[in-house]
Amino acid sequence: MPSSPFTAAPLVFPLASESATMALGSQLAGVLRLQLRSAADRSHGLSVHCSGDLGAGKTTLVRALLRALGVTGRIKSPTFTLVEPYEIALDDEPNGNTPDRGDGESVELKRNLSLYCYHFDFYRFTHPREFLEAGFREYFGNGALCLVEWPERASEGLPVGAAPLLPPADLFIRLDTAGEGRRARIEAHTDAGRACLSLLTASGASAASS
Repeated sequence: MPSSPFTAAPLVFPLASESATMALGSQLAGVLRLQLRSAADRSHGLSVHCSGDLGAGKTTLVRALLRALGVTGRIKSPTFTLVEPYEIALDDEPNGNTPDRGDGESVELKRNLSLYCYHFDFYRFTHPREFLEAGFREYFGNGALCLVEWPERASEGLPVGAAPLLPPADLFIRLDTAGEGRRARIEAHTDAGRACLSLLTASGASAASS
């Protein structure tokens, strides 16, 4: 199998403050928008998992990401509802430039697109039956952007050897405390995720050595 043309190395971002976490969320929003607009097959969508202890900054990151994607008004936490839906317009980049992936190849953008974005929070998830009865499986891989906090909780209660409820994440983000600040480690688990990491690197986002 030929190797992916995109970077597979995780990126690590030191986050000294809440504003730094929000800035990373905004940068991720731009990358996800570009990837979704340039994808040859949009039916796959994108799935981003965000893990970390309580207070690590997961909700701050996701809210900033949603705001940068154009969500207006109050962004509610889905802690009790498990999911909050949004409709996202994948409009043109503000500066009108055609971006590239960092390898000299420009990204071909599709115009006038929109899609659904689902913000999940499985912190209070108690039983796999909830996932199936709510029809959450249909939200993934259906051309949508799925942002998942506490993805590991979705697997609790499953029989040993059972298939996971969530499909593999394109991007997996781990947030941890680091001194008085935070640290975000972003891994790509699919080709789409690796393309996103390459776009993030090309955007000039400041990552530390992993």
